[in-house]
Amino acid sequence: MNFEQWISPESYNLTSEMENHPSDRIALRWLSDHQELEEITYGDLFKQANRLAGGLRDLGLEKGDRVLVMVPRRIIAYVIYIACLKLGIAVIPSSEMLRAKDLEYRLRHSEARAVIVWSETTAEVEKMNADLPSLAHRIVASPHGETGVPAEGWLNVEQLMQGQSDEMAAVETHRDDIAILAYTSGTTGNPKGVVHSHGWGYAHLRIASSLWLDIQPSDTVWATAAPGWQKWIWSPFLSVLGRGATGLVYNGSFQPKRYLQLMQEHEISVLCCTPTEYRLMAKTDDLGHYDLSKLRSAVSAGEPLNQEVIEIFQRHFNLTIRDGYGQTESTLLIGSLSGAPIRIGSMGQSITPELIEIIDEDGHPQPAGQVGDIAVHKDMPALFREYYQDAGRKEASQRGDYFVTGDRARKDEEGYFWFEGRSDDIIISSGYTIGPFEVEEALMKHASVKECAVVASPDEIRGHVVKAFVVLRDESLASTELVRELQNHVKEWTAPYKYPRKIEFVTDLPKTNSGKIRRIELREQEKRNV
Repeated sequence: MNFEQWISPESYNLTSEMENHPSDRIALRWLSDHQELEEITYGDLFKQANRLAGGLRDLGLEKGDRVLVMVPRRIIAYVIYIACLKLGIAVIPSSEMLRAKDLEYRLRHSEARAVIVWSETTAEVEKMNADLPSLAHRIVASPHGETGVPAEGWLNVEQLMQGQSDEMAAVETHRDDIAILAYTSGTTGNPKGVVHSHGWGYAHLRIASSLWLDIQPSDTVWATAAPGWQKWIWSPFLSVLGRGATGLVYNGSFQPKRYLQLMQEHEISVLCCTPTEYRLMAKTDDLGHYDLSKLRSAVSAGEPLNQEVIEIFQRHFNLTIRDGYGQTESTLLIGSLSGAPIRIGSMGQSITPELIEIIDEDGHPQPAGQVGDIAVHKDMPALFREYYQDAGRKEASQRGDYFVTGDRARKDEEGYFWFEGRSDDIIISSGYTIGPFEVEEALMKHASVKECAVVASPDEIRGHVVKAFVVLRDESLASTELVRELQNHVKEWTAPYKYPRKIEFVTDLPKTNSGKIRRIELREQEKRNV
């Protein structure tokens, strides 16, 4: 296995390579859905980040602290991440869709010292009533020029930047120091805190940014992921700025024709979308009327992309969308790499031979054609360091020399991987990773629900959607009105993207002899009903 080139120097800060690009080059081009446009150069981006870093330092925040950040697709999101990382502060990426309960857990578990949130999302922070002794600062980021604060006890990003120097050297960080603390849903219990080091960022830049996305400094790149997700760290943030390209940041809702129009107008050369976005764009009636001649690299991640969609883009634009596979716990592991032969329908090949394997229950690599667990060698530089405050959990997912991803596949004679499915109950819907426990927990808080089970249900557009099988306390209450009520109830208790798009009322749930719900039986039932 040849991965020594992905091991960073001992002293390394993942913002260091972002700061070495020409200062007058456009780093980010921001667009709103109201036609507003802002641009910022690499020089000005780092001046703003340095000023904010000075303000955060004056608050007493320092290397090793954790800060939860919940900001939308705005230039200030990039400023905040750079400022924190230059100070050696670990960022906790958090979606705007998280609710007070979600935030409380992350803040308590991480012992975060500060939150930095967008002005429109402070209400959820205000709703928190848990005891959070580590939380010392509440900071709000507002649209440019607004310096007001929403309530007593809040500070404003603009005010923190005032009077600070445009220059600031990054705090010395070791490649093993924590940079990102990303929370990911599990099949049971609360989300897991995934620890990524600065050295992880070094490896990611040399794997995903180069081998897969194939970003060049002259490119205009549009990666559609939103801040708050590890995929945003992967592509819009680290890959774009690390490679010195120009990133398009569109802060608007997804509309297929609008996306195609933006790709044409801004001459996008590298595109990273979810399978759901590609599927909906492929259904556009006048797809061939758009000029995407500048687009040379298009990739998809989050779940397998339909062969039909790939063929539509090939036919209209002579462009092959290349699949990629990775996890919150790693970086790109398998993919159709730039310049490599593509096998339509496959996941692609391992980023380097023998690093990713199909293994059996004893941790032994399997021969071609044998279905097994996708596993990554434990010494890979872009594998996460540990699960935060959960000693032994990473090791529990290891077999021999490999960390098991939770997905199953087979590998053919030429080294191409072919996806078979999840080996656990995790649901992947439109690129979102959803743990059934979180949805079931929210449903069980409703007075009408006696018991429930949540599984993935196949869907033509989203790949899968969340489906809940619900046993009611009173079967006579079953109705379409109650379905809507339960859906809204879940949205109030947890992030709205997790709500069950399908609900089926049943009299009982399949269980093992020991009383455990057999979700696998419900999943198989859903597959048969397609």
